[in-house]
Amino acid sequence: MNEQITISGTQGKAAKSDCFISFQQTVSGGNIINLKSKVEANFGNSIRNLALDILDFFEIENSILNIEDQGALDFVLAARIEAAIKKQINSENEYLLAQRKENQIPTSKEKNRFSRLYLPGNSPKLMINAGLHNPDGLILDLEDAVSPDKKYEARFLVRNALRSVNFYGAERMIRINQGNLAEEDLKLVIPQKPNLVLIPKCESAVNINSINKLIDKYKADNQPIWLMPIIESALGVEMAFEIAKAADNIVALAIGLEDYTADIGAPRTDNATESFYARTRLVNACKAAGIQAIDSVFSNVSDMEALAENVKVSKSLGFNGMGCIHPRQIKVIHDNFAPNEKEIEKACKIVNAFLIAEEKGLGVVALGSKMIDAPVVKRAQKVVDLALNLKLIQDNWRDGFIQKKN
Repeated sequence: MNEQITISGTQGKAAKSDCFISFQQTVSGGNIINLKSKVEANFGNSIRNLALDILDFFEIENSILNIEDQGALDFVLAARIEAAIKKQINSENEYLLAQRKENQIPTSKEKNRFSRLYLPGNSPKLMINAGLHNPDGLILDLEDAVSPDKKYEARFLVRNALRSVNFYGAERMIRINQGNLAEEDLKLVIPQKPNLVLIPKCESAVNINSINKLIDKYKADNQPIWLMPIIESALGVEMAFEIAKAADNIVALAIGLEDYTADIGAPRTDNATESFYARTRLVNACKAAGIQAIDSVFSNVSDMEALAENVKVSKSLGFNGMGCIHPRQIKVIHDNFAPNEKEIEKACKIVNAFLIAEEKGLGVVALGSKMIDAPVVKRAQKVVDLALNLKLIQDNWRDGFIQKKN
């Protein structure tokens, strides 16, 4: 037997809430587990039993398994051990821990998506409590946030996270890789029922169709899995409407300005004049297709005032949300994308005027001396619905605007 040694996981200071695994099959001697853990006194037996169970699951009878543990949870240990084993053996079997019931719940196409927080797919310490920051979505990123030599083992970690991590109500999102790696990602994550898949560097409807075919191939049921293509090139911008209309499960387009500005050969600036055309074209395509428009991340995580101004501009262009790369950005994004008091009051008055006209059987809606057409009412209703959803107004909001019939 070729006594190859394969490894998985993280060592050193970056290994908090993670572990490092080395695995070697041997010709005899049974399964030997060498454990070094800072929690060995309390959890050493549990870790060993988990490791033995995984070895038995893959029918490994003789091996040396070294575990350097820095407080990894079971889903992390299981992912790291499985990855190290599968680097040596050819097996389609998957060692799966029980899935949380709340991690099987679908989300709606119209769900609010002000914020989505990127989490590196190979960093468990950032996943465990990220939902406590109350983002609308959490992205387990298998693409740019994971180095090429770690993508294989990151898939097992993300797969297990989708089953075991408490997302605290955040939409469960995955950003996959491009090309052949996309199928490897989807094969592991789609059966775990993520809510949404982000498709990087999308440039045509062909990209969408190929991803949907793979999703259908690996889906276990008819539960919807939404798509958010990311537009990151000049060609992608020009094809935005075609992409937006490519499939019924597309809920939004996002724009990635780092790659876009590199593609057009322009430096990215704070005033964003270099991306104004791309952003407005993407918004227009989304609105024409009836889906959400999601702006790029704001990379300066220390300047909250600049972020707030950026969000206000984004909202004024018609965007419905944006990405974030640090939890401290979430509240600023939410506060500035949410309708303000003046917007809510105006929307309530418009919707109330429409309801009164409807109750009276009038074909014309008026607010004071101004006539109100259907698109204005529709837009106002969206603001009211959003304000209700965010609890910025109460269910009895109309009490403050109701007028008696003549």
